[in-house]
Amino acid sequence: MPACHSSHGGRLTLKKSSVSGGLSLHRPLHKRDVVGKTFCSVGLSTYRGSIVESSSQTAEEKIGVLLLNLGGPDTLHDVQPFLFNLFADPDIIRLPRLFRFLQRPLAQLISVLRASKSKEGYAAIGGGSPLRKITDEQASALKMVLETKEVPANVYIAMRYWHPFTEEAVHQIKRDGITKLVVLPLYPQYSISTTGSSVRALQNIFKEDSYLSRLPVAVIESWYQRQGYIKSMANLIEQELHNFTKPEEVMIFFSAHGVPVSYVENAGDPYRDQMEECIFLIMKELKAREIINDHTLAYQSRVGPVQWLKPYTDEVLVELGQKGVKSLLAVPVSFVSEHIETLEEIDMEYRELALESGIENWGRVPALNCTSSFITDLADAVIEALPSTMAMSTSTGTEEEVDNDPMQYFMKMLFGSLLAFVFLFSPKMVSAFKKNIL
Repeated sequence: MPACHSSHGGRLTLKKSSVSGGLSLHRPLHKRDVVGKTFCSVGLSTYRGSIVESSSQTAEEKIGVLLLNLGGPDTLHDVQPFLFNLFADPDIIRLPRLFRFLQRPLAQLISVLRASKSKEGYAAIGGGSPLRKITDEQASALKMVLETKEVPANVYIAMRYWHPFTEEAVHQIKRDGITKLVVLPLYPQYSISTTGSSVRALQNIFKEDSYLSRLPVAVIESWYQRQGYIKSMANLIEQELHNFTKPEEVMIFFSAHGVPVSYVENAGDPYRDQMEECIFLIMKELKAREIINDHTLAYQSRVGPVQWLKPYTDEVLVELGQKGVKSLLAVPVSFVSEHIETLEEIDMEYRELALESGIENWGRVPALNCTSSFITDLADAVIEALPSTMAMSTSTGTEEEVDNDPMQYFMKMLFGSLLAFVFLFSPKMVSAFKKNIL
């Protein structure tokens, strides 16, 4: 187990991943010198629902691991309510405090307007998101590896915007009498819109419960710099390069999920820095294997009228085609599971755009899913985080105002709904909204 270094606030920083005790988040910036389609090959019969239980834990200690992920609609019928949950999150649409009462009406409006297009995307990949199934399999595989390392644990899944919701997982954790919990976001890089949002949801639940508020917890905030992850990504890239006639001529194209620029420049989100360092470390590993292909990074999945992190994936693909790039290997670097952004956006939309732009040979690195080296490294990260567990901080520094007056809340929602109704039926506003949001 690597050495730990203490710092202020009771936080322990591990050499291999960013871990914080309790549920208060720290977002350190790291230095540069930090060192076909398969889902999962491991199938276990121990899976029940979205909890993978261990029967060999002692009565004195029951370890739990909570996997955090985005979630996705299981069927086309689920698409609109899933989108509502997504856009109702204040970490996704960050409204000024004065207009926070518009959050839910605005989410309702956007989800209705976007539902049709989103359903087309999910229909193209089979009628729903595979994220639940893959995350379940990752949980089973992780439990199995932990047991081989003599660290029996129950593994739970908390999806942010669809079932099983965070509340469902926490209820089960409490019912099982877990005595020590490691929170493991399935996002390699930290962002306020992913790990930050999920952890804040946990904070809100834990602080209202006397049992949970005393539960020792460690949060693995980011783990993109872990050697197991870096080597696993490099292995997949190396394997896919061999599918090209001339591997040395292939452009390695990293495509990461974007976030609005304001998150980084105004809210201090370290996502861009961590993503750039992640690419640096992967390419460093590839160069150590004498793979010296050119590479580039771009950001996908932008929505709305605001500026997102650049360069944009679609624009870069066109530029590469114009520059004469003929062979390209797409690497979905911020995703560890196949879902709509890989299966539809990259495999269909971006592939078609690349071929239209003059790129002749297209390839795509699969998501890590249940790659054995990846799951083993996640298990190691959990074990390394266990010594840093501590009860959640009583002050998170990011608490939001809460409306405790039911009448005031009702009036805000009514006023917001009326505004949204007027907005929805204004032809000019609908036209502008569709142009920028859809």
